[in-house]
Amino acid sequence: MPNRYETLQDMMAHGYDTVIDVRSPAEFAEDHIPGAINLPVLSNAERAEVGTIYVQDSPFKARKLGAALVFRNAANTIETSLSHHEGGWRPLVYCWRGGQRSGSFSWMLSQIGWRAGLVEGGYQSYRRLVYSYLYDQELPFRLIALDGYTGSAKTELLQRVRGLGGQVLDLEGLANHRGSLLGGMAQPQPSQKGFESALAQALLQMDPARPVLVEAESSKVGERIIPPSLWRAMKQAPRVEVQASAEARCRYLTQAYDDILSDGDMLREKLGYLRGHRANAVIDHWFDLIADGDKAALTLALMQDHYDPAYQKSRRINGAASIADLDLGQMAEVDLDRVAQQICDLLQTR
Repeated sequence: MPNRYETLQDMMAHGYDTVIDVRSPAEFAEDHIPGAINLPVLSNAERAEVGTIYVQDSPFKARKLGAALVFRNAANTIETSLSHHEGGWRPLVYCWRGGQRSGSFSWMLSQIGWRAGLVEGGYQSYRRLVYSYLYDQELPFRLIALDGYTGSAKTELLQRVRGLGGQVLDLEGLANHRGSLLGGMAQPQPSQKGFESALAQALLQMDPARPVLVEAESSKVGERIIPPSLWRAMKQAPRVEVQASAEARCRYLTQAYDDILSDGDMLREKLGYLRGHRANAVIDHWFDLIADGDKAALTLALMQDHYDPAYQKSRRINGAASIADLDLGQMAEVDLDRVAQQICDLLQTR
């Protein structure tokens, strides 16, 4: 019998040994139930071929071809990827909407003797639960926003607070982006749906009775949009301000962004987007510093001409109450450890 889940919490606590997504690799890559493995019964090309035949020729022919491909691929998967499982194994299977792909695969597993379950409604059912959790419901968390100018080591402080036992929501880690114009990472960002899956999973693992530290962000991290329920809570959250001199921040940023500062072509492309928002003379000066290879001077110029004014504007618009101002000193290891402990102590009082 298909398993019907009424809440995202229920689905995440499914109790099965393995979650199997039998959709195509492209569908899986966009988003999937956290922890699921991908054992596609149709490849990307096969799914496209069956769909084309269904629309342009005959639904019957499409189903006949699809069935042959599904059972052939499923047999190969059972012989290879699943051959090590013993008789008591309990897999939970899903496809796009709980239809033929997952139904056929789970039937084969059941015939072998494995106690296979199905997700009623498939991925679409899961996606509705994620959307409801992040878009329709009020999140039951007390957020504390960690705020400060670019280069104030906020992301590193989050990790240190987590290491000390604090409850932390790392949006930049979930979105795979450092949260600024030049914040792209080597690997691409997840899709919006994938970001929301990771975010929902992280939130479900948190204790609502304890405060959650989150970095003060804009409504987007790179190209990924923060869902409205969380964004509302972030705007209203009391803030912990961390402060350091421009010299210390520049030194920290130059080291942290060395990979980006070393790629002159990418820098010119990214910074060129700001023409129309910043004076041409300012951007031309940045380009001269790129040509000179002066990473520290470029970092300081970007702070003074772009990042700091943008932060000041954002604080005027979204400013919430500040509950503490913490001095990062020279931002040495001992300074970061000290401030992380101060933040942890503060969280325990909230």
